[in-house]
Amino acid sequence: MNKLLTIAIPTFNRAALLEQQLSWLEKSIKGFESECEIIISDNCSIDHTQEIIKKWQPIFSKTTFKSYINHENIGLMPNIAACIQAASGKYVWTVGDDDPIQDNALAFLLKTIKQNPETALIFLNCYGRDKLTNEITVQRWFNSDSDAPLTNGKAALQRYLQESFGGVIFMTATVYKTALVKRALQQWKSSCSNLASQAYWTGFCAIHGSVIVTKDNYLECTMHASYLEQDPKWSFMMRYVYIPEVYAKLLEIGYSKTFCLHMIVQNMITKSDWIIFLGALRRWPVLAMNIIISYLVLVIASTRKSLFPSKALKPS
Repeated sequence: MNKLLTIAIPTFNRAALLEQQLSWLEKSIKGFESECEIIISDNCSIDHTQEIIKKWQPIFSKTTFKSYINHENIGLMPNIAACIQAASGKYVWTVGDDDPIQDNALAFLLKTIKQNPETALIFLNCYGRDKLTNEITVQRWFNSDSDAPLTNGKAALQRYLQESFGGVIFMTATVYKTALVKRALQQWKSSCSNLASQAYWTGFCAIHGSVIVTKDNYLECTMHASYLEQDPKWSFMMRYVYIPEVYAKLLEIGYSKTFCLHMIVQNMITKSDWIIFLGALRRWPVLAMNIIISYLVLVIASTRKSLFPSKALKPS
């Protein structure tokens, strides 16, 4: 790993947005070309994404620039994972092709990495802008008053998972130590089938080192912009499938039994979650019943693990 940072951009059918992001990167990377590599993973786009990549590749001639195109659309999470697996930098920053990033973010990030070479995970703070109203509805995703490393990474991540699960799984906010996040992918091989699995990847990194959560905002998170949110099943699956499974996996690697079990079973006691479940039961009765049965099985299994835990994965 001769580069300090891999900047990896998974993309699909958003050529114009990708060009905007590459324009930002071309300005921000000046003076840091030798320390970075750029990876673009095209998830089999059918627009002019490849033309944009070919246009910009020679512009980044002073740094390592790699691009890949999948032979078929492999899905969102597998494409993010493909970026991570292809990274050769000591750290990897997975960047959304549509997320606005401040011009000073890359310089700040490289400086922070150099000053804290043992940090396992970095969260770049951000504000949230509602795409429908164009209003800023979230001032800061993470409550942090310092850029200093939090040496108890596990406790820090538990805190931020509880405060802002959405912030933790905001891809562009997350910078991983590459070797650790690759181990996380190996530890949970099927994690790419879970749309919340980035919370596990971050959790795996955090349990093996310190965490930095920036006090200042460096990004904008565009809310209600994902095509997933347009699918009414998405919220149901998140609450009863993806998020509970993440906490079950975190329990396996040594996170607090009380914390994980509480986060898994909270869907059984939260009114809003029951409203979502009853709505799903009316619309998709077979799917809803199958999922709730699987969820209850997960609750029982996690309860048993919390009472009779196996040997947790030790930090290295």
